[in-house]
Amino acid sequence: MTFLPLLFFFTAAILEVGGDAVVRMGLRANSFVIVAVGCAMLGFYGLVVNTVKWDFSNLLGVYVAFFAVVSVLFGHFVFKENIPNATWIGLIVIICGAMIIQFGGRI
Repeated sequence: MTFLPLLFFFTAAILEVGGDAVVRMGLRANSFVIVAVGCAMLGFYGLVVNTVKWDFSNLLGVYVAFFAVVSVLFGHFVFKENIPNATWIGLIVIICGAMIIQFGGRI
């Protein structure tokens, strides 16, 4: 995988997880403006993912791994959640699955 798809996946994951986090913060603060910003981020995520001309079905597993990593890190660092060991182990399994999807055709 080249650098450009990795950059798009990272950007998309940040927008998706970040948008969801902003919506959550807006709902907790009863702020329509913050919720609207989160919705805009989620909309921009959709544009980023769907304007790229890749065979996304082949790259979906890799994106899911990016999303999983970013969401767990957001939970830990942004929302100060205590991440259980089972979640970290599951994250490793998801990353291994993404590697199988990405590199499995070469085996």
